[in-house]
Amino acid sequence: MKYAVRVMLALACACLISFSTYADKRPNILLIMADDLGYSDLGSYGSEIETPVLDSLANQGLRFSQFYNTAKCHSSRVSLMTGLYCDQAGSSSLSRGATIAEVLKTAGYNTAISDKWHLGKQPTDYGFDRYWGHLSGMTNFFSGNDTFRYDGKVWDVPKTLNGRPFYATYGITDFALEFMDEAAQEDDLFFLYVAYNAPHYPLQAPKKDIEKYDGWYDHGWDILRQERYKRQIESGLLPAKWKLSPRPDHVPSWDSLSDEDRQWEADRMEVFAAMVDVMDRDIGRLVQSLKDKGEYENTLILFLSDNGACPFERTTDRTLKPWTAESFWTYDMSWAHAGNTPFRLYKQNQHEGGISTPLIAHWPKGLKAKAGSVTDQPGHIIDIMATCLELAKADYPKQIDERIIDPLEGKSLVRVLKGKQRKGHETLYFHFGEGKKVDRALRQGPWKIVSAKMGRWELYNLDDDRTELNDLASQYPERVKTMEAEWFRIAKEKDRLSGTSLKPVGNEAPKLNFHKYQK
Repeated sequence: MKYAVRVMLALACACLISFSTYADKRPNILLIMADDLGYSDLGSYGSEIETPVLDSLANQGLRFSQFYNTAKCHSSRVSLMTGLYCDQAGSSSLSRGATIAEVLKTAGYNTAISDKWHLGKQPTDYGFDRYWGHLSGMTNFFSGNDTFRYDGKVWDVPKTLNGRPFYATYGITDFALEFMDEAAQEDDLFFLYVAYNAPHYPLQAPKKDIEKYDGWYDHGWDILRQERYKRQIESGLLPAKWKLSPRPDHVPSWDSLSDEDRQWEADRMEVFAAMVDVMDRDIGRLVQSLKDKGEYENTLILFLSDNGACPFERTTDRTLKPWTAESFWTYDMSWAHAGNTPFRLYKQNQHEGGISTPLIAHWPKGLKAKAGSVTDQPGHIIDIMATCLELAKADYPKQIDERIIDPLEGKSLVRVLKGKQRKGHETLYFHFGEGKKVDRALRQGPWKIVSAKMGRWELYNLDDDRTELNDLASQYPERVKTMEAEWFRIAKEKDRLSGTSLKPVGNEAPKLNFHKYQK
């Protein structure tokens, strides 16, 4: 009898130890997304903008050099949340997708999100325990808009928040810290999604932060792009065989501008830099809180952007100051071209400039890849869900309420985080737009076909030419034909596109109707 009791006690202890080990091995997950941040807009990716917090995470963690988003705000958020291609998941309705929050919640995680949602309904309808932020695609950074919500209820934007003038980036961090504190008090593992609106237009920042960058951009975008490219090569982020793509015809040379226009252009890039700087500093507040709580070592921090730099000129009045709520500044394709160094084109386009994102992974307790290393293994934003599933030891659902969930499209990045080679995607599919404005791409191994605005298919070997300068379509027409057929198969069968979205591409070069420079 005593022997049996001892055996039972031993088994109970073993179970407790096993459960403790299981729990300890699972990390907190802090997922941070910037909005309209270009590939080269962080110091660790070549920028002159001061981003010491993110650079430190990169130097202690892992940088991805070939990670992809979907080139657009809302579609990247759909794919990030569900692990599916955008329309495959039902687009903003998420009618065929489960969110990371819904899945991790079943595995015992506290789930919260701070700021931009840009999808259907509200985050609290899709598995998030807590939410603060705006439901729209953009907001005034100083005065907000009428879509702000706090746990599903209308939240009126105040003049001040926590003792200082309201500024969206500060608010996002304030509420993220609140949610993090709650999880710590309950001793819960947490999944916290922090979706900064910066540096999406309008370009607005506190005056002192803008003044810090006064004069930094007086030399213009041509020199800036060369400087960023040089740092990318010297840091080992990119190989020198990928040549810097030239300034396109729709971007004027800096020297061709008048003194007045050069000053205006330098001014608005100073604001953009300040927005990124402020965001980095606020991410530092999150990192410090993790350290103070003893959670830093076992928290996986992932940072990425939703698309490439934005080329759309929508400034309403140059004279209004960008540290006031009345202002509405943007920058256009000229600075966006520099932001996406060394690649071509921009947000919405499926060329590398539109879909390439920085991705930084940091996890002291679990990351086995060499600190400060760079991986060139290709990945896609759909892989974040699969990564969270594996780390949380959670099960992917087949149905949630009335939603029938599509099979997971993404593949886990855990082997990459551990410094190993993973079996990646045989094919990556890209699509944005409708009718005559469709952008498309397909990548298989090093080969990529891409079409902008229904222009003819271009073909590139990305191992040799990731900046897409040497179009091989005429040399390998059969490869183009085979890959084109696969794009249409995925578009129809998985992404469920129809109508004009399936129209064949043309035979001519794309017509890219960017704004020409004008006052």
